[in-house]
Amino acid sequence: MSSSSKLVLYSYWQSSCAWRVRFALNIKGLAYEYRSVHLRKGEQFSPEFKKLNPLCFVPVLVDGDIVVSDSFAILLYLNEKYPQIALLPSDPQLRALNLQVSNIVSSSMQPLIMQSILKYIEEKFGPAERQLWVQHNIERGFQALEKLLKDFASTYATGEEVYMADVFLAPQISVAEMRFNIDMSKFPTLNRIYKSCKDLPEFQASVPERQPDAEL
Repeated sequence: MSSSSKLVLYSYWQSSCAWRVRFALNIKGLAYEYRSVHLRKGEQFSPEFKKLNPLCFVPVLVDGDIVVSDSFAILLYLNEKYPQIALLPSDPQLRALNLQVSNIVSSSMQPLIMQSILKYIEEKFGPAERQLWVQHNIERGFQALEKLLKDFASTYATGEEVYMADVFLAPQISVAEMRFNIDMSKFPTLNRIYKSCKDLPEFQASVPERQPDAEL
C-alpha cells in the first residue's frame, strides 16, 4: 500500500457504490482512512456530512483540500491524480467500453434498486412487486452488458487487466446474486468476469463483510 495518509473515504459497508471505490483504491495500492457513515441511522443527513455532499450519498473521497463525491467521478479523479496502475486502458475503443459499462451500472441499474426506492415499492405494491422490479431492472442491465462484453472479455471485462468496468461490475454482480437471488448462469460472460475478480485479494479486502463498520 502507498504511504499516502491524506486520502479519506466516507463509506458504508453495504453500499455497492462505496464498494467500487474501496476496490479501486485497493487495485491502485492507495492507503486510505475509512470513515463510516451509517445510512440506516441517517448519519448521511448530518450537517457535517452535508457539507461534503449536499446529496447526502456515500461514497465521498477527501484528498487534502479536494472533496469528490459520486463513485464514477471518484474513480476518474483517482485515475488522473494517481496514474500508477491505470483504471482505464490506453486503447480508445476499450477505454470507451470501460466508461460505457461503468455508466450503465452507475446510472441505468444501481439507482433503480436503491433501498429507498425498493422500500417505497414494497410499501405501495407489496414484496412480490418489489422482487419483480428488482429482477426486471437488474436483468435488463445485465443483458445489455453481456452483449457489450462477450466479444471483448477475457479473464476480465476488457482483457487480462482489471479496469474500471470490472470495478463497477464485480460489486454489482455480487449484490445481484447474494442480495437479490439473481441467477448469474444466464450471463456467462459476466459470471466469468465476476469469478476472476473474486479471486483478487484487492477485491476480497473490499467486500462489505470485511469493513470496519460491518454488522454481521
